[in-house]
Amino acid sequence: MSEITISDKLPTWMKDHAERYLKSNGADGHMWDSTFAGGKGPIPTLLLTTTGRRSGKPVLLPLIYGETGNSYVVIASKGGAPQHPAWYLNLTAHPEVTLQVAADRFQGNARTVSGAERTKLWEQMVDLYPPYTDYQNKTDREIPVVVIERI
Repeated sequence: MSEITISDKLPTWMKDHAERYLKSNGADGHMWDSTFAGGKGPIPTLLLTTTGRRSGKPVLLPLIYGETGNSYVVIASKGGAPQHPAWYLNLTAHPEVTLQVAADRFQGNARTVSGAERTKLWEQMVDLYPPYTDYQNKTDREIPVVVIERI
């Protein structure tokens, strides 16, 4: 991948979070205080780098994550917006991604889950970050649940 850029479409607080995460190699940013956003307190975040489906350039953003086995779970909520987030569209076009979880940086393959697997992981992620329920209630689309497996 060429030089990684933080998405310029992110809100300032998310850009700041990603910059702190990168500069500290995850020491400042891995655990995010979600209380101001309706969460229950500190929750884990990772840095996801996708390949732009149009630009072909790497784009990085921070996301809340959970774990299932040796894989990571992220939610494509976009706060309950009617359309999927750009990062999700990017990884459906190019499922090979880069993750940074704390100081661990590695390649992964992303896949959208469905059925019983989606239900189980959705409930796990709602338990971690309850506002996901509100986001789902705000939109007619089914919010995707994505599993990223280390390559």
